[in-house]
This record gives sequence, structure tokens and C-alpha cells, in this order.
Amino acid sequence: MWFVYLLECADKTLYAGITTDCERRVEEHNHDPRKGAKYTRARRPVALVWSEAQPTRAEATRRELAIKRLSRAKKLALIANLNN
Repeated sequence: MWFVYLLECADKTLYAGITTDCERRVEEHNHDPRKGAKYTRARRPVALVWSEAQPTRAEATRRELAIKRLSRAKKLALIANLNN
């Protein structure tokens, strides 16, 4: 199982990615200088605000790309829908 996720960075920007383990990946983004994304390294701490399961890596990658193309407002709507 793969997950597409959104992180909220300390500067309130949003970062999208994919992983097989959300908890581990957030830990890497926050603490591992080699495994955390370059974007999030300068914007720590980050917090997981949304995730969605996908059955395959290919589908997770397609969904990640679709989410990255969304406006900030639409990404915030995804997060709000999860929390309702």
C-alpha cells in the first residue's frame, strides 16, 4: 500500500509526496538531513495534514502529480474535507 500525503511546513506552505509509511516519512522530513526533501529541510518542522491510500506506486505517483497541480485553495479544501 502506498500513500500520497500533504505536509504543512513551518512557513505554512504545503508539500506533497508519496511513501509506504507516513509516520516514518514525516520523521525523515523533520530529522534526517539525507532523506528529508530539500524543500522541507529549510522549512522545518513539518506536520502531516492529509494522506490518501493508493494500491500501487504508479497510482500514488499519478495522484501526487495531480495534487501538485492543484491551487493552494484546492489543497486546503482536500485537507478540510478530511477533517469534516
